[in-house]
Amino acid sequence: MTEVQSGLEGVVAFATEIAEPDKEGGALRYRGIDIEELVGTVPFEKVWGLLVDGSFDPGLPPAEPWPLTVRSGDARVDVQSALAMLAPEWGFRQLIDISDEEARDNLARASVMALSFVAQSARGSGRPPVPQTAVDQATSIPERFLTRWRGEADPNHAKAIDAYWISAAEHGMNASTFTARVIASTGADVAAALSGAVGALSGPLHGGAPSRVLKMLDDVEREGDAERYVKDLLDRGERLMGFGHRVYRAEDPRARVLRRTAHELGAKRAQVAEALEEAALAELKARKPDRVLATNVEFWSAVVLDYADIPPDLFTPLFTCARVAGWSAHILEQKREARLIRPTAKYVGPEPRPLAEVRGAQPAAVGD
Repeated sequence: MTEVQSGLEGVVAFATEIAEPDKEGGALRYRGIDIEELVGTVPFEKVWGLLVDGSFDPGLPPAEPWPLTVRSGDARVDVQSALAMLAPEWGFRQLIDISDEEARDNLARASVMALSFVAQSARGSGRPPVPQTAVDQATSIPERFLTRWRGEADPNHAKAIDAYWISAAEHGMNASTFTARVIASTGADVAAALSGAVGALSGPLHGGAPSRVLKMLDDVEREGDAERYVKDLLDRGERLMGFGHRVYRAEDPRARVLRRTAHELGAKRAQVAEALEEAALAELKARKPDRVLATNVEFWSAVVLDYADIPPDLFTPLFTCARVAGWSAHILEQKREARLIRPTAKYVGPEPRPLAEVRGAQPAAVGD
């Protein structure tokens, strides 16, 4: 190996049949189906099935009644811990020892429990759990999620969450998905792979940026001048959140779908978001005419999640709920690959040298 690709950017590590982010065309397809055809037409639980099985049926089942026992005050930490505990609690066996059918069943049970754990964590420990009979009256997985969290489900809030979850369900080889596949390649149980993927969301560079868009929208609403706000922000050398993407060379298709959803639902921030988006795109084009800096998924995710009354500290856990679909599909695909992921590193450290050169080394003992 003569060259090292920092961050593995551009390195092809897998052949996958799951999703195709079309960077030139600004499209995202799940097993050949454009997400623009899915959102608002096919519910999230069926999209989970499409990604994992290539078929809408049977899809993702309802969560089993199972209490969240880890309560740290951080929903992401709670769901990561609770997922890891499912293997000993439910008897999940290691992937290397089970059939594809058993692995798929484990993934479905664990995936939907991730949603339940987020809802239970968001509800807090000071409030009694919502009766299971009330949860069972919901007609969709997003409605069950909201009912378990709030005790009721606003239909429009459920539509907003459904659209967001479908848009964020899968996006190729990102940090969390790569983590899930690496763990799955060792033959570990599915709960360990899912829990590890959640851990990859603990940093701000993957999964949590939509919360930072809300501050910009607040600032523009307060100042009342989107163009001046954008120019002042860029003049100070600060970053516009929600624009540009490492994959797409055109508009992020997920942003397009969520913009449509925001307008269909009458999201209260849709107008100010449009004004900020228009001002930002114009200013970015004027300052960087050689770069394509279009709107990405973070921008309109913030608008849609805010419409559904999701507080910013739950944006990353909501992303976790969405991405269990893609993670599950990749875990199952990696199981079938049946090969340990073991990349090579190029050593660039010191040449062979004596121990005495190391700082702190003790001088050799001298005999009598």
